[in-house]
Amino acid sequence: MVIRNRCFRRVIMKAKRARENVEDYELIGWGNKRVRLSSLFGEKDELILIHNMGRGCPYCTMWADGFNGVLPHLEDRAAFAVVSPDPPSVQQKFATGRGWRFQMFSSKETPFSTDMGYEKRNGMKVPGVSVFKRDKNGKIFRISKDVFGPGDDYNVVWHFFDLLPAVARAGSHSSPIDRNGSMCPENGRLTSV
Repeated sequence: MVIRNRCFRRVIMKAKRARENVEDYELIGWGNKRVRLSSLFGEKDELILIHNMGRGCPYCTMWADGFNGVLPHLEDRAAFAVVSPDPPSVQQKFATGRGWRFQMFSSKETPFSTDMGYEKRNGMKVPGVSVFKRDKNGKIFRISKDVFGPGDDYNVVWHFFDLLPAVARAGSHSSPIDRNGSMCPENGRLTSV
């Protein structure tokens, strides 16, 4: 079952990959320091960038809490950072209080999150991840992306919740999968929500 799920996941991720040229956006680091997207790569050629909705989103906070545990493994392979619309001072205070060890940057007053598809023009925000690659000439490409949501594969909490009895899962962090099963593959096909 695990192998089948991994194969299924690879098929979905392959469909989501589209090499997309990306400009070297300016973001805001802690202390209101202006930084370029290219600087987030450090010595790596790949960058995993989390699009977080900010301090006001309890789900985004839960995902970010989980990144601390896997951060050394991720950074062994690629650069890793989180971007949110919160001002740097708000990010710093919140991240310090939660013990987050990853780099954070603000997209406030920049077109970055909108251009990447994680903030709509009407202000609605969507959490997710973009993976960028920098080529030998310094050009940046987004090579894959995905959205986060209750029950996804990016937060191990959901898998533990799935092991609990249905009554226990009906709390504030229950996923759509728990409630109606419509996000689960049935007969080898995905059904709509």
